[in-house]
Amino acid sequence: MTSIPCPRIVVAGTNSGVGKTSVTLALVAALRKRGLRVQTFKVGPDYLDPTYLTVASGRPCYNLDGWMMGMDYVRHLFATKAADADISVIEGVMGLFDGSDPVGPEGSTAEIAVALDAPVLLVVNVHGVARSISALVKGFTEFEPRLRVAGIVANQCGSERHGYWLGESLKAFGLPTPVATPVRGAFPRLAGRHLGLVTADDRNLPESVLSELGDALERYGSIDEIVAIARSASPVQSSSVNDAESCVERTVRIGLAFDEAFHFYYADNLEAFEAAGCRLIRFSPLRDEALPENLDALYFGGGYPEVYASTLAENSSMLDSVRSFARSGRPVYAECGGLMYLAQGIRDREGRAFPMAGLLPAWTIMLERLKSLGYVEVTLAEDSLFGNRGDRLRGHEFHYSELSGDPTESSDWKAVYKLKHMRSETLTREGFQLGRVLASYVHAHVASHPRAVRHFVSLCRGFTPAGETRP
Repeated sequence: MTSIPCPRIVVAGTNSGVGKTSVTLALVAALRKRGLRVQTFKVGPDYLDPTYLTVASGRPCYNLDGWMMGMDYVRHLFATKAADADISVIEGVMGLFDGSDPVGPEGSTAEIAVALDAPVLLVVNVHGVARSISALVKGFTEFEPRLRVAGIVANQCGSERHGYWLGESLKAFGLPTPVATPVRGAFPRLAGRHLGLVTADDRNLPESVLSELGDALERYGSIDEIVAIARSASPVQSSSVNDAESCVERTVRIGLAFDEAFHFYYADNLEAFEAAGCRLIRFSPLRDEALPENLDALYFGGGYPEVYASTLAENSSMLDSVRSFARSGRPVYAECGGLMYLAQGIRDREGRAFPMAGLLPAWTIMLERLKSLGYVEVTLAEDSLFGNRGDRLRGHEFHYSELSGDPTESSDWKAVYKLKHMRSETLTREGFQLGRVLASYVHAHVASHPRAVRHFVSLCRGFTPAGETRP
């Protein structure tokens, strides 16, 4: 166990939609204007908010998820990535105490804040609220004794006078008073920011918007007080974990699909492959005519293949290149959007059909409603790319598509995953594998399971570690 000083603060909300992301971006922008190196984190498995925080901070944002990763890994990841930063800002998920368990803290922002002993900045939407804020804040500050709510952002104030009244009410009850009271309209709206629709980049989150957000927080908040709260956090106690350390064998070259259609990857997953001796070679299924040369494996992450289905289908030379690679027997791993790309094709909501790689014997069909959202635990039913029968992984599902049928019914494909969804005792079969091609809707977090990374890399190198068998 090591002790590391890491100034940090959690930006949490009373509920979803109170402005956590806007406040977090404003804080990151204001801190960077002061010349501070800011490391950002996002509680939960979400892919989209981290893209905003990455743009705002100029550094990769990392997810912190106790259920999916395990708390030892969360502490280790936080301490490692925050070590060279001046301050860390952690954006919460949903309401402060909302998570994967209706009666416990698992999966919540509060769980992470307690585990990291991080003070909390609570964002409250105070539109139409006066003295009632004291009752609300009192409940949030006393609900979990191990948690420290150290400051309030009174978002959507009607006026500066309104903000003053709120502060007086909180002060009368000895509660944390507002460190920021943004007047309604002071924070620019992030137009079009809807889950599953928009990923942040320099075009939809330009520097001008970040600057405006930072200036608004400087005007209506006390940045010095927020920094002081962050610096009051005690040193982080970090447990060591068994990283997927690099072997002495040759470097493994993994082709990483990365463009507008495929870019949902956990940053620490990619870093785990690199630490295990891999070089990630990015390519674009949208624009490149063929795969890069001399690859040992392919990795297709999630993204928006349905949005770019026509362009992906028209790039026939790339599809041919992927098919040829898969036939060579080298590992091909595809998750969520990647599964859609390896399937027969994509049928959109208008009924149009766009042929894809044609490896997985089923079409993917886009639905009007969300098909699956939530945590999953994977138990390997057979030896696979990420381990042996009986090994376990955890991950997350989020998709609006479904397969047209069971790929295993009339083919040699096998379902090598036993899936257990959170809050369900039902086991389903998924994780479709043929040879060394594996496709699944699950976004697996393999960085917190170093043995899985080592197993995958060993298959790429063409040998099997002692005591393990090839799939």
